[in-house]
Amino acid sequence: MAEISFGRALGRVAEREPDRRSLIVEDRVVRAAELEAAANRLARAYRELGVGVGDRVTIALPNGVEHVLACLACWKLGAVPNPISAQLPERERRELVALADPKLVVGVPEGSYPGRRCLPEGREGLGGDPSRSAEPLPDRVSPHAQALPSGGSTGRPKLILDARPGVLDPEQPFYGIRAGSRVLVPGPLFHAGPFLNTRHALLRGGTVVLMRRFDPLRALELLETHRIEWVNMVPTMLQRIWRLPREVRERFDLGSLERLMVSGAACPVWLKRAFIDWLGPERVWEAYGGSERIGGTVISGTEWLERPGSVGRPSDGGRVRILDAEGRDLPPGEVGEVYFRPPAGPGSTYRYIGAEGKATPDGWETLGDLGWVDSDGYLYLADRRTDLIVTGGENVYPAEVEAAIDEHPAVLSSAVIGLPDDDLGQRVHAIVEVRGELDEQALRAHLRERLARIKIPRSFEFTDRPLRDDAGKVRRSALREARLGRTGLPG
Repeated sequence: MAEISFGRALGRVAEREPDRRSLIVEDRVVRAAELEAAANRLARAYRELGVGVGDRVTIALPNGVEHVLACLACWKLGAVPNPISAQLPERERRELVALADPKLVVGVPEGSYPGRRCLPEGREGLGGDPSRSAEPLPDRVSPHAQALPSGGSTGRPKLILDARPGVLDPEQPFYGIRAGSRVLVPGPLFHAGPFLNTRHALLRGGTVVLMRRFDPLRALELLETHRIEWVNMVPTMLQRIWRLPREVRERFDLGSLERLMVSGAACPVWLKRAFIDWLGPERVWEAYGGSERIGGTVISGTEWLERPGSVGRPSDGGRVRILDAEGRDLPPGEVGEVYFRPPAGPGSTYRYIGAEGKATPDGWETLGDLGWVDSDGYLYLADRRTDLIVTGGENVYPAEVEAAIDEHPAVLSSAVIGLPDDDLGQRVHAIVEVRGELDEQALRAHLRERLARIKIPRSFEFTDRPLRDDAGKVRRSALREARLGRTGLPG
């Protein structure tokens, strides 16, 4: 069918299946007709606060029904949702609000931002005044589907404004999400994957089971209880599931699961192979790309077994090139910076607010990742250029070292950074999140079996605090800066 607005797509679901369980958050079940009515009432409340077509609305709410309704209300008005973390430090939140220049900020106390309308959490959150009309509003199309935040490798906030308007064909699948799919969303809605998966499932008439916060055991329970067919997880989530006792992990019936899509970071080879052995290659997929949508790749588990470590070939008509520091094309097998070009050309998928993209004179753009392609065009990632460690003249890719560290059964996650060294230029330093206690010498012995000597960290620090957020992201630059400002690290 032809593309229709996001707002109309939601109404279409409510008309066809009013009793469908559209959104489930903990014990709260919201059926399609209720979701449509609440979104219409909330849209009217936003309109009374001055929100109209093209206006941005910053949404600083935790995962929950209120967050989803806020986005739906924006699309009903043709406005642009700008979801941000509800846990941001005030300084960073102010920077993002200034960049977004929103008509309304949802989830903050009134008066938080002088000159801007603010709506506290819970006020109007679930549709507000029941006397307000729940009838459909005039059909409107958001000129930009969303404006997502990104700190990138620099840690400096920016917004990624989608160049695509708020329309879709609800009968066309999205990476395996089709009409009626039962989808688990375990990640935070201010990140692209969880945000897009929620939207695509809801507007296609599916059922979204939304976790407020990821927990490995609870995720398995939800997969079984709701007979989930499709889920997207980041490698950190997979690792936390894998660290559960085997008898716990395998007591759940995951027979309904058709696709586990891994994204957000390159998945370590050992971890990907473990899930393929457990679930089967036809059910474990991986996707790579960015919120900018300049290009991406996808690979099935079956293909991956033939090319372990690959993140696949370009999808959706995009193209990929590997360039050296001088902008010259590199042959298969050589590591360089990964550049993409979308089918409609540069500028067709996004624009930054608060930053500039990096592009070649002929319009190929990069997300800053390093990688290489094989002779068949399959892409393999090395790391981000800004995170590359040069120690003693040798290149060390943090992701490779982290994958080896994370393979140790006592490790929950790790982050590897380069710190200044008078002799080597940089030394490899590892920050390791452990479960229980881990002896450094035992970890070194573990790494000697997996890494060349130059790649084994010269120094370690151990912590019981999470290093990655709920979307599996780690800001190595922030970790590096924090350690440059203190002394006493082991040498």
